[in-house]
Amino acid sequence: MKIGFVGLGTMGLPAARNIQALGFDLVVYDLRREVAESLLANGAVLADSPREVIENVDIVVSMVFGPVQIDQVVRGTGGFFEADITGKYWIDLTTSSPFMMRKLADEFVARGGFPIDAPVTGSVDSSIRGDMILFVGGQDAHIEKTRPVLEAMGVIRKVGRYGNGYVAKLVNNQLWKIHAAAIGEAMVAAKVAGLEPDVWWEAMKGGAADSFVMQHDVPSIFAGHYDPSFPLALCLKDLGLIEELLNETGTRCELTRATHARFEEAKQRYGERSGEMSVCRLIEDDAKIALRVAGDWIAPWEVLPVHA
Repeated sequence: MKIGFVGLGTMGLPAARNIQALGFDLVVYDLRREVAESLLANGAVLADSPREVIENVDIVVSMVFGPVQIDQVVRGTGGFFEADITGKYWIDLTTSSPFMMRKLADEFVARGGFPIDAPVTGSVDSSIRGDMILFVGGQDAHIEKTRPVLEAMGVIRKVGRYGNGYVAKLVNNQLWKIHAAAIGEAMVAAKVAGLEPDVWWEAMKGGAADSFVMQHDVPSIFAGHYDPSFPLALCLKDLGLIEELLNETGTRCELTRATHARFEEAKQRYGERSGEMSVCRLIEDDAKIALRVAGDWIAPWEVLPVHA
């Protein structure tokens, strides 16, 4: 099979590398042509548009910033819908609106294609290693057809019909962001009360307070970089989509809205390019303390790929 990849950002580029490492022929596209250089050096072909990608592959994978960008990839000038997509498989990894994407997928099906939603959870290091969790929605036959590509990027978790992957991703990030904001308050309170951050961290892991954020993201606070591989701009985009989902469902969301406000405050103070855990830096700075811990804290973007 020939595979296409549209969107070679922080997470997309390592995912495309993992597909290529398994021997698939790759056709790629990104607005920034220079980011494709490592893929081209290993035999990938650079396309001039998403339309050119889908015309020349069996399966296309997309991973862009959000709903506006994926709509442009599919329906915009030079998009998928300018091509004959009959028999083409489309795997979308973008964090997006389930309501918008179901409408887009219906049109993709009407044109003869087979859509799968597979937004991911993890971080840039899981993208590099190829062990991201993929929330996969769609027909079983389509998932099985594309399984080798999906498993090149991560671990499949089926969530039912198309669109459920986007729902799973949004509520996953809802909890992730709430945990991130809450951990800042807990860490600072512990430090002010006399419990050092490294001792606190070791005591919390494995207990009732544990989470991915506790295990994976706290070291970025210790290191003082707050993980710029996932900037506040992305956090706020996701939180906006989460609130849209909650508004559609009509369910209570006081904690989510308070978290959204805290991330917005972090953006106002540190800028939208600052790392996601800057939401904890707010509490740290306001308390006039530092949560630095000496150690060999490997940054997420510095891990080695499995196929290196």
